[in-house]
Amino acid sequence: MIRKIIHIDEDKCNGCGACVNACHEGAIGLVDGKAKLLRDDYCDGLGDCLPECPTGAITFVQREAAAYDEQAVIANKAQKEKEQKEVSDNCENACCSSGISQSQLGQWPCQIKLVPVRAPYFNNANLLIAADCTAYAYANMHSDFMSGRITLIGCPKLDAVDYSEKLTEIIANNNIASVTVVRMEVPCCGGLEYAAKMALKNSGKFIPWQVVTISTDGKILE
Repeated sequence: MIRKIIHIDEDKCNGCGACVNACHEGAIGLVDGKAKLLRDDYCDGLGDCLPECPTGAITFVQREAAAYDEQAVIANKAQKEKEQKEVSDNCENACCSSGISQSQLGQWPCQIKLVPVRAPYFNNANLLIAADCTAYAYANMHSDFMSGRITLIGCPKLDAVDYSEKLTEIIANNNIASVTVVRMEVPCCGGLEYAAKMALKNSGKFIPWQVVTISTDGKILE
């Protein structure tokens, strides 16, 4: 049958995975670092993935495609949930027996440049804006700062960008409960702190916030 269905331009796709998270039907996956439409009959043609794509790689087309199969989607979701639970249970058992800490990263992607402006995980989120070096300098980054928060990381020196505009959009367009900035003591990290403060100011919202500075030898500076 001829129907409306998504088309993904691989040349524009940067592999951020935002569309994968936005597609509730599981029609999209990452293959060799690029987003792919895995099955035509999983795509309902409603396009929840379109506004989440930061590069505009996804559009609608009219073409010959299998009809949307809601029962197949439901069955696939159930199977994936079962598999994820089994993996989670196995990992939890392995971590408990070996004493290995579990990751507290609550979403993907986590790079400020790649994260979508709007996403369900931002609703009532405690937002962590962290310099990427902090996870290496501070040993308990996951348990002390990432746990219970949505994590955004970046480095204004390496990226050579002003994050304030992107962060303003995120804070302005979502119900953010709090903002915690974790930076290194080095001067270049001042750009991250400045961007977060400007975003809070420009959003026009009054949100609890704090800045935590990590020393180069891994200590929290008061």
